[in-house]
Amino acid sequence: MTRRDLGWAIAGILVVFFAAMVSMNVVVTALPVIVGELHGSQIQYSWVVTATLLANASSTPVWGKLADMMSKKALFQTANVIFFLSSLAAGFAQNMEMLIAARFVQGIGLGGLTALAMAILASIVSPRERGRYSGYIGACLATATALGPLIGGVTVDTLGWRWCFFVGVPLSLFALVLISFTLKVPVIRSSGRIDYLGALLLVTASGLLLMWFSFAGTEESFAWVSWPSAALVLTALLLLAVFVLVERRVSNPIIQLRMLLSRTTFLAALSSASIAVCLFGMPAFLGQYFQIGRGLSPTESGLLILPLVLGNMLGALISGRLITRYGRWKPYIVAGSLLQTTGMFLLATIGAGTDYLFILSMLFIIGLGFGAQMQNLMLAVQNTVQVTRVGQASALIAFFRVFGGAAGTSILGSVMAIQVVGVSVAEVNGSAPSPAYAEASGTMFLVAACLTLPAVAANLLIKEVPLRTTV
Repeated sequence: MTRRDLGWAIAGILVVFFAAMVSMNVVVTALPVIVGELHGSQIQYSWVVTATLLANASSTPVWGKLADMMSKKALFQTANVIFFLSSLAAGFAQNMEMLIAARFVQGIGLGGLTALAMAILASIVSPRERGRYSGYIGACLATATALGPLIGGVTVDTLGWRWCFFVGVPLSLFALVLISFTLKVPVIRSSGRIDYLGALLLVTASGLLLMWFSFAGTEESFAWVSWPSAALVLTALLLLAVFVLVERRVSNPIIQLRMLLSRTTFLAALSSASIAVCLFGMPAFLGQYFQIGRGLSPTESGLLILPLVLGNMLGALISGRLITRYGRWKPYIVAGSLLQTTGMFLLATIGAGTDYLFILSMLFIIGLGFGAQMQNLMLAVQNTVQVTRVGQASALIAFFRVFGGAAGTSILGSVMAIQVVGVSVAEVNGSAPSPAYAEASGTMFLVAACLTLPAVAANLLIKEVPLRTTV
């Protein structure tokens, strides 16, 4: 590709990625209002996010496998169409069940956009140069994550929460047209058939585990040690065992389990799952803390989340530039994990009267640490596989990242539900600050901090492999 063609290709990827992530994140500050108006529970609150992440995680390996078998551009466009149609459905939702279902379909589209964006990038840029462009995608993700909650807050305070889902539709349509005319990516096909049985087993087992994380231990559901709990866990483990057997027998498995035998891939997958709670779980629960716990408006809540995303953006851009210049990537993921975990443990001290400056400082540090890790862990894995397997490799890391985020969100939602029994989620928009929610948030963030500890160990143990200078 010429430099001009490459520029248009990257621009097209960034536009559609930005449109999807804005649509994904506008719900963060709108959730307390949405759940209050639709009379949802604390568990349903977390499942508005979890449903999207579950579909995202489960569909990502399928998209990755398809990317190695057919046109990545056509798949990218298909994922975009799925995403904006489901955004319309979410905007017209009449109850929590319909909203969660629409968000599940959104996750399918988002899974495709996430996996295919990285697969396309890996098909047109060498690993040595990819650090810079991965930084662009990380910065795009951070910017969209920053604008999403802010746009959501302003939209809720002016037009109403339904427009939070409609706002991304024009952007998605514009991106669809731009991609059609600008993106040129080589079609590198591999033979074989899609492992649909493996995909079905994977999504079912993942769903059962997430249900267990969400409902176990809550007053209205069942105890951690109980027959329903045992049934969910044993069934999920049985399905996972069958999944492993199926993947070892089929000629084209949905997930190449052999990739996990690589030390780099295994540790990067573990680290990606560990840090994902920061990206997927924290913004939603921060919105709940600021609005219900401290009595702020959705717009004010969106503004206060900005330091988290600003740190994310700077961490991604700076580390990406330095990796391209010097060819080293391990120092940045190690430093990033230490920053993120330290910031999370300090954030766990918050309560009903915590100084806002302290909270904003911690959010910036956490975002900085996360930004230095996310795309660089993907880069480390892509550097170890051939271009014909880059789609599956990208999807594998994306799966662990999103499943880790979904599991973390479910666990944090369960922790909140246990602590705020009897307190209404409808106490929003600054009308009735709830000290119970504010104090419970500190315990919830302590659990979140513990969930990031495996990333520190994994990043320290990962072996640095020199970056290739060819695709």
